[in-house]
Amino acid sequence: MCTGVMVHARIERLVYAASDPRTGAAGSVFDLACNDALNHRIEVVGGVLANESAALLQAFFSARR
Repeated sequence: MCTGVMVHARIERLVYAASDPRTGAAGSVFDLACNDALNHRIEVVGGVLANESAALLQAFFSARR
């Protein structure tokens, strides 16, 4: 749903840090950001500060448990 909204809003670039190989539509499970059937493509940049964001996510979810 989020990727569909970005396509309709003509967002040019998506930058993210932590990827999840089990979910997602920007290159993990599906790749709606670069789907040829759609009339807009989104540049996807992943892995920015990946180690730092993974540590932050782990600390957050550890504190929630």
